[in-house]
Parts: sequence; structure tokens; C-alpha cells
Amino acid sequence: MSFIDRIDPEVVHAIYEHPPERYIAIGDDPPLAREMTLESNLEMRANLPPTDVTIEEITIAGQDCDVPLAIYQPPGNAPRGGLLWLHGGGYIVGLARDDARCIEIAEVIGCTVVSVDYRLAPEATYRESIADSFAALNWMVENAGDLGIDAARVAIGGGSAGGGLSAGLALYNRDHRGPELAYQLLIYPMIDDTHDTPSGHADTCPTVWNREVSFKAWKMYLGDEYGTDNVSPYAAATRAKDLSGLPPALVIVGTLDLFRDENIDYAQRLMVAGVPTDLLVYDGLFHGVEMMVPDAAASKRMREGYLSGLGSAIG
Repeated sequence: MSFIDRIDPEVVHAIYEHPPERYIAIGDDPPLAREMTLESNLEMRANLPPTDVTIEEITIAGQDCDVPLAIYQPPGNAPRGGLLWLHGGGYIVGLARDDARCIEIAEVIGCTVVSVDYRLAPEATYRESIADSFAALNWMVENAGDLGIDAARVAIGGGSAGGGLSAGLALYNRDHRGPELAYQLLIYPMIDDTHDTPSGHADTCPTVWNREVSFKAWKMYLGDEYGTDNVSPYAAATRAKDLSGLPPALVIVGTLDLFRDENIDYAQRLMVAGVPTDLLVYDGLFHGVEMMVPDAAASKRMREGYLSGLGSAIG
């Protein structure tokens, strides 16, 4: 049975409607990929329904440069839970203004979402991405009162590269004695630079995140560590030897995702390490499709899965 034949019938049309040029550009021409991402991001924002969530864009001082943030505040009483959100984009593209995700999370959970414009590869490597994310996390906790956040209910999370960066940040935060975290939300996280698994070798198609473009992204993100045995677990969380002492986790992935097996394995390793962990695997879904076809029943089930988990942890 081919890759396309196994896709949920309600979302299979996205394979034909989603052009491969953006993925090609991510691997071969990051500036062009960012232009394309910004264009689609602005179009997405223009088509979102009205919301009572307020959005504020600010800049904070990071470790060695300023870090832009987008803050999403729902109506209602404070203090509330808080989520540090790290956007996806293969570590190459993406924006803090991840409105479709962040507005829904703020509305459904009733939490404050702080989304980070962390530095991207190839101009930066994982070291700068982690530094920006850690600075934003510390700022968020230090300013919890002003943000209306209960500092005891702070989570980190993201999708794809943002999920991978969240997993790396959880490790970095533990090792550097950062703030206490209530949860880590890992939505099909990009955490393994080798993709040496059955799903990592499986045939997909050029209109979804695939093995070829993923390796190109990893090469830019890892810099001189790429292809070595010295890749930092803060960059690729599967490299971590010790997963104990991490915050409770939810790992979500589709059965047709390139990252399926590495995500499942990471969730199992978290469980073995004594980390309270939930794992949700959705049949017939490929990487990112729940945002491409948001009204499909399978897409709604996936989003309801992570919203429910996050809500139970910090709502």
C-alpha cells in the first residue's frame, strides 16, 4: 500500500494542494523559504475568525541579543496557566506570530501564550535557538505577575521543530537549574538527526516534510556537529542519555509522519525514566496536516488531544 493510499481520506487532498516549492526552498534557499512563509502566515492571519484574544508584540533582552516575542492573552481572570510556545519550520523558517495555533490554545485553555522569535539556521545554530528560548522562559517566569500567569503552571511546547526545541529546552532547563516546568507539549517533535528508523526511511512524497529536506535542515541547524557523534542533546533530544527529572510530557504524532518512530521511542524512554508521559498516535495523518485541513475530523481529534492534555496540566 502506497503512502498516499494510507492517508485519511478526509485529508488526502492536501497532498495535491500543498506545493513542494516551500520545502525545497527550506533546504536550498532559506531566504526565499522565509518570504514564502511570511506570505502564507499573513494570508492565514487575514482569514482567521474574530477573537477576544489580544496579541502584543514586544522585544526582551536575551543572552547576547534582543529576542522578539508575541504574547497572546485571553479574556478572563488571572492568574492563569502559561505556555511558552516555540514555532515550527524545520529550524529554518517560522515566526512568533503563529496565530492559528496560539489563539486556539489561548481560547480553549484560557492560558497566556508567549511565542518566541528564536534565531534560525543557517545564520544561527541550535546554541542560539536554545539561548533565545531559555531567555524567554526565564523572562516569562520572572514577569509572571505582570503577565497574569501562575508561575506554578508554566509549560513549554511546540510543533515539529518547535516540539524538538521544546524537548531540547526541557533538557537544558533541567541541567541549568531553570524554572520549574509543569509540562512539555511535544507535537510531532523534530528530535532525531539520524532518522534511522522504519518511518525515517519510508517513502513519502515531496509535498510533505520528507527525509531529504529534513537532513538539509539538520545540517544547517547543527553546524559543525552535523554527521558526528558529538551532537548535543539540546539540539537533538534523542541523543540524551538521561531523561530523568524532566517535566511531564505529551508526545503526539501521526502514523505517516517521518518522525513517527523516533517520537514513539522518545516517549517510551521518558516513561522508562519515570517521567509521567502520554503518547497519542493518530492513524492516517502525515506531518502538519491537522493545520492544513483543520476542519477534518481526524485533524480535530489530534488538536483536541493536545489541547486536552495541556488543559489538564495548566488550565
